[in-house]
Amino acid sequence: MSVSGWLQRVGRKVLAAVQHAGHFGILLVATMAALPQIRRYWPAAVGHAKRIGVDGIALVIVVGGLSGSLLAQQTGYQLSNALPMSLVGSGVVAGMLTELGPVLTAIVIAGRTGAGIGAELGTMKVTDQIDALVTLGRDPVVELVAPRVVGGIIAMIPLVIIANFVGIFAGWFTAVSVLPMTTAEYVQGARSYYHSAALIFSLVKAPIFGFTITFVACYIGLRAEGGAAGVGRTATAAVVAIIVAIMVLDVILAPVYNAVA
Repeated sequence: MSVSGWLQRVGRKVLAAVQHAGHFGILLVATMAALPQIRRYWPAAVGHAKRIGVDGIALVIVVGGLSGSLLAQQTGYQLSNALPMSLVGSGVVAGMLTELGPVLTAIVIAGRTGAGIGAELGTMKVTDQIDALVTLGRDPVVELVAPRVVGGIIAMIPLVIIANFVGIFAGWFTAVSVLPMTTAEYVQGARSYYHSAALIFSLVKAPIFGFTITFVACYIGLRAEGGAAGVGRTATAAVVAIIVAIMVLDVILAPVYNAVA
């Protein structure tokens, strides 16, 4: 490839990235402006929250339980009698509240709900249903985006709480079943680490991740094109983009927690 051809290719990529950033920002501003109009879409938001929360609770319980169990085992094996086994409880509580609980819950919901939202709105886009809403004088952001975003925010809070509880309980069960420690040691370690800042941080992450999952899925869905094949690509792109966004946000939020904890 010639230098001019390479520069043209890079230029097209940069231009596409700038256009995406512009469209993303426009939709974000429109969504934030639509959120206060909650009376217009509250029933739809509750329906989406119920669908996201109820349909995802089984996966959250499974993933949360496995995470707590693995965390307890790995923490116990790393200690190897060199440190008090009560630190297993501290490690499980710390890991579940600050990272694994909210992050893994968000990833599970991204895979299950994010793909669904992206495909749903993508189908509406390629079949001109979005244009039909605009023709009828109805705002697609208020009708389609805001209810899903609010529903995601509402649903993520109890899901993260459930994941935290199940993970800590599974960590205890694994610790007393597999490791040479007692319930009293596990509770001692858990209590020595636990502080309100960790729980608050976990609950702050929940609505942020809920917003991210639903908003990114809506954005990608509204940008779908190319018929049925495009809808399939949209679902895949939505999951990938959401997971990357969650990990980036988690990295950004970590120093904030370290500063206030």
